[in-house]
Amino acid sequence: MKAPLLMLLMATAAWAETDAKTERTFKAKCSACHGKDGKAQTEKGRKMKIEDMTTPEFKKKPDAELRKAINEGVDKGDKLMDPYKDELTPEQVESLIKFIRSL
Repeated sequence: MKAPLLMLLMATAAWAETDAKTERTFKAKCSACHGKDGKAQTEKGRKMKIEDMTTPEFKKKPDAELRKAINEGVDKGDKLMDPYKDELTPEQVESLIKFIRSL
């Protein structure tokens, strides 16, 4: 009985650490434009008219679209996001997508 409980606690602790790392990654790589809350109400976010990540419309975007934007960047004239494929592992990208979905 103790072993399953211990395994559950270890998995929960590992998830909490991963989640904290993902949040730090988001703050370091994304929040200057997207804001800490994903609403893009930063100076850069407003200037570039970046989408609010917390809206139902944004949340409908498929993971593949978010993955592509993170990996390859975004260049839509006045909107420019650097690519992160050389800076983030595939696991970090997937964690960021989950984090973005939680906003």
